[in-house]
Amino acid sequence: MRNVTTTWGRRFVVGAATLGFVLVPLGVAVSSAGAAARSPGEWPYANGNLSNTRDAVGSTITASNVSSLTRAWSFDLEGKATDDVGGYGTLAAAPIVVNGTVYMQDLHSNVYALSLATGKLEWRYVINKKEKSGPGPNGVAVVDGTVYGATPKTVFALNAATGQVIWSNDSLLNKGQGTFGIQPQVANGRVYLASQYGLLPGGGVLLALNAATGTLIWRFKTVPTSDAGVESLGAGAGGAWETPLVSPDGSVTFGIGNPYQSLASALSHPEKLLYTDSDVNLNAATGTLRWYFQGVSNDFKDYDLQASPIAARANGVPVVIGGGKMGVVYEMNAVTGKLLWKTPVGVHNGHDNNSLNALKGRSTLKVPFTYEPGALGGVLTNMAVAGNSVYVATCNLPFAFTNTDQVNGTPTSKKVSGDVEALNLTTGKVQWRTTVKGLPLGAATVSNNLVFTTLLNGKLLALNRLTGTVVYETSLPRSTNSPISVAGNTVIVPVGGPKYGSLNGKAQIIAFRIPTP
Repeated sequence: MRNVTTTWGRRFVVGAATLGFVLVPLGVAVSSAGAAARSPGEWPYANGNLSNTRDAVGSTITASNVSSLTRAWSFDLEGKATDDVGGYGTLAAAPIVVNGTVYMQDLHSNVYALSLATGKLEWRYVINKKEKSGPGPNGVAVVDGTVYGATPKTVFALNAATGQVIWSNDSLLNKGQGTFGIQPQVANGRVYLASQYGLLPGGGVLLALNAATGTLIWRFKTVPTSDAGVESLGAGAGGAWETPLVSPDGSVTFGIGNPYQSLASALSHPEKLLYTDSDVNLNAATGTLRWYFQGVSNDFKDYDLQASPIAARANGVPVVIGGGKMGVVYEMNAVTGKLLWKTPVGVHNGHDNNSLNALKGRSTLKVPFTYEPGALGGVLTNMAVAGNSVYVATCNLPFAFTNTDQVNGTPTSKKVSGDVEALNLTTGKVQWRTTVKGLPLGAATVSNNLVFTTLLNGKLLALNRLTGTVVYETSLPRSTNSPISVAGNTVIVPVGGPKYGSLNGKAQIIAFRIPTP
C-alpha cells in the first residue's frame, strides 16, 4: 500500500508529475502501424503462467548464450524523462507477450500494443487525464483476444487486435474502498482484481468480474472488523497490489497488504487485524474463504505479504509459496493453508517479533530504534519457482522509528543493497545467496539455467541459477522498478522507474535479444 504520510511508498516516492503528451478521453484507441511479422515465444500472464512461477518455458536464453544478448529495439514513451506518477516512475508492470505482440500499461493507465519483432506501435489506448494512476504497478491481462486493465476507478476490456473498447465498468468501488492499481488475472471466464487499500471497516476489496461483460460476480472484504487505533488514522488498509494465483483446485489466492497503523496504535490497541499481511485463499467461483495464513499480526511496519502467491508441489503435495516485505518466504499446504516452513531472506536485525510481542502484551520497545527489513525492504517484488528451488530478490534498507506516532518509520541510510537467493522448495533451506549493488526491484525470472532481475540503479542482471554467480550485466538508460518478461529469444525490460541519481533518461520499453543463426 502507499505511504500517505511520508515521501516513501511501495517502491520510491520522489515527486509527482504528469505525462507531457496529449491525453484523450477514456475509450479512445489511437492506432499506428499494423502488426509486423510475428516472432515465436510468449509471456501470456503477468507472472508467465497462472501458477505465477515466473519460469520462462520455451525460452532459448541460457548461460551459454546470454553474453550475446543485445538491444534489438526500444519504444519511447512520450513525455519528459522526469514524468513520475506519484514518484513511482512511469512503468512498473510486467509486459504481456501474446501472438507476437507486447502489451503494456504505464502508470498513467495508458495501454500500448507493440510488435515483438520490431517494437513498432500497433495501437495505443489513452486514458483521460483525470484517470491517471499511481502507485501501480498497473498492467494488463490478455486472454482470448481481449485485453483487460484498470484505471484507478474503472475496469475495462479492449479488443486485443484494435484496442477498441468491449466493455467498461466504473461502479465497482464504493466510497472509501481505495483505487485499482493491480495487474489483473483472468481465468475460467472471470477477471480477478483488488483495490490497493480501503478505509476501515472493510479495508480493501477483492473482486471477481464476468470476463465477457465486466459485471461483478463477488466481493471479499480484507479487513472485516474495525480497530480503533487503525481507524483513527483515517488511512487505507489491507489492499492487494500484485496479481493473484488461480489454482486448478477451483481457488484463487491473494497476497494482502498491511493494516497501516502507528507503533502507538499497535501497543495500545493490539489486534491480529485479519486479513492484513496474509495470503487469503478463496473459492474462485463464489469468493468464500477457504483458508488464510497471516505472516505478521498487529503489524506496524508496513510488512505487506503482498507478493504474488505461487503454486508448486513439494514432496508430492500441492503447496503455495508466499512472501513480502517482512523479508520472509513461507510455504503453505495448498489445501489447508498450514505452514510447512518459513525462511528469512535478506538482512534482519532482530526486530522480527516486535508486532507479535506487542500483540501479546510483551513489548519492551523504546524509541528511537532501527529495524530491518524496513518498510522498503524484504521481498518487494515477485518470486520465481523452477525445479526444486524458489528464487527471491530482496532489498536491504533499514528504517527507524523516532517517535511512537510514526507509521512505517523513515529510512536511515542512502546506502542500499540487495540479495538474490535460492531456497530449497522442499525444506526452505538457503541454497545460495548473492549480494547485488542496488535494490533488486525487477522480481526474479527464470530462463533455463538463469535467473534474471533488474536493479533500481539501472542494471539488467542474469545469474547462474545453480550457483548464484552473475554471468551477465548490462546498463539501462534509466532506473527500473518493473518485472521483466521473457519470450523465446527476447527479454522485454520496462525502463521507467523514478529518477535515481544521474539516471534520468527516457521512459522506454527495451527488447534485448539473442541473435538467431
